[in-house]
Amino acid sequence: MSTSASAPLRAATAGRRAGVLAALAALALTATACSSSGGDPLGGKDSAAPAPGSASGSAATGAPAGGTVVVGSANFPENVLLGSIYAQALKAKGVKVEEKFNIGSREVLYGQLQSGSLSVLPEYNGSLLAYLGGKSADPGTAAVNAELAKTLPASLAVLDSSPAEDKDTLSVSQETADKFGLKSIADLAGKAGELTIGGPPEFKSRQEQPLKDVYGVTFKEWKSTGETTANAVKDGSVQVGNVFSTDPKISQLKLVPLADPKNLFAAQNVTPLVNKAKVDATATGALNAVSAKLDTAGLLALMKKVAVDKEDPSAVAKDWLKSNGLS
Repeated sequence: MSTSASAPLRAATAGRRAGVLAALAALALTATACSSSGGDPLGGKDSAAPAPGSASGSAATGAPAGGTVVVGSANFPENVLLGSIYAQALKAKGVKVEEKFNIGSREVLYGQLQSGSLSVLPEYNGSLLAYLGGKSADPGTAAVNAELAKTLPASLAVLDSSPAEDKDTLSVSQETADKFGLKSIADLAGKAGELTIGGPPEFKSRQEQPLKDVYGVTFKEWKSTGETTANAVKDGSVQVGNVFSTDPKISQLKLVPLADPKNLFAAQNVTPLVNKAKVDATATGALNAVSAKLDTAGLLALMKKVAVDKEDPSAVAKDWLKSNGLS
């Protein structure tokens, strides 16, 4: 999120999209992932990340049979939806589940996962890596996850990443794109001094320096616009917004996400993060099966139901699992 939902776990969404996603114990992300309401996927400050531990494995094992798996989520709609999908998929396999949704930012969530108070979280791999202070020269999913495996403490692991991404974008209105000739973030160089950018509260601390370093972009002003970012771009309160890629408002408001040719925003795949002592092979298999079925277009469609149509996330999750043969 910084998801966004987007950002949306687009905010993400940014945000979507980070979020995203304040969010990513003490989030979030070179980029962050997102909520449909324009927040960063898990919010928070990268500098507050706990020191990484020893390398983790890529699979989780060892939970006693019959143990309760506690599924948590951050406090933005997309992450709650993903948490509900995870929880119901686990229940369908006979796993005893406790749900703890809408908890807060990554700073709180990560510490609770480390302590074992939580067993599973819907995460965004690029955001998580940035939170932990890790970097990947290759922004692709496999490379980001390889770095995560080196950076996470031994007690934690990421399972299979889904193709679904809630990736940060810098989005503008069609009017702003036409006026300044904007198609990519690179086009902002030399023009951003006339423009105000908006996003989640932590977006400036995360991205002001990277934007200078990677694209040579310096904005006139930074505003904290949170969940109203997409609307602020549309009404002109800001000219550029950190909106996440799974945020339905991108299409609703006819916003233009700027291309990111230098990959400032790394992969933001929705990925289960687990405490290895708290999940067994049955739980791991159920979560990996969800990842195999979830893609970005599908997540965007689900977020439209939640954010636009105002359907209950639990009911949306149930329908999606049934339609994909996972319940």
